[in-house]
Amino acid sequence: MLINLSELFTREGKEETYQVPFEADTVDHMGQTYEVTEKQPVQITVTNLGERKLLLEGHAELTLSIPCSRCLTPVPYPVSIDVDTVLDLKLTEDERARELDEQPFLNGYNLDVDQLVCNELLLSLPMKVLCREDCKGICNRCGANLNIETCDCDTRALDPRMSVIQDIFNQYKEV
Repeated sequence: MLINLSELFTREGKEETYQVPFEADTVDHMGQTYEVTEKQPVQITVTNLGERKLLLEGHAELTLSIPCSRCLTPVPYPVSIDVDTVLDLKLTEDERARELDEQPFLNGYNLDVDQLVCNELLLSLPMKVLCREDCKGICNRCGANLNIETCDCDTRALDPRMSVIQDIFNQYKEV
């Protein structure tokens, strides 16, 4: 959803509050795509601070479906995002890049709310999500979810350098 901010520059101190829907259905992060299962409208308040600076405050709440890091079961992950930033529209793109203050959610006088929320969301995602603290994961041989079922796979860790000797033992093993 785009918000045109040009009307805020008429006078210093002018403030506008917007309630806009979050329109993205998925979020991409590190090669993974996460589904947005629940979302609330995003509340944004923009205040003109003068000298082409805007104070941007906002709040968003949504829930993502993220696979468990051990067993790959989808886990609902609620996220609450608060935004509090100053937009300096006097700066050029090169100046923003030098100051490491790039704002891909701002294009001219248009504020892309979905891009803003996604940028803040990516900063708040955890490195690892577990379905439960004692998740057993999946079997590395047959792929069975060990939280639901057990498997009869041989779980001994064999040293690959000893495979020739293991073959000799198997050849002369008594039945």
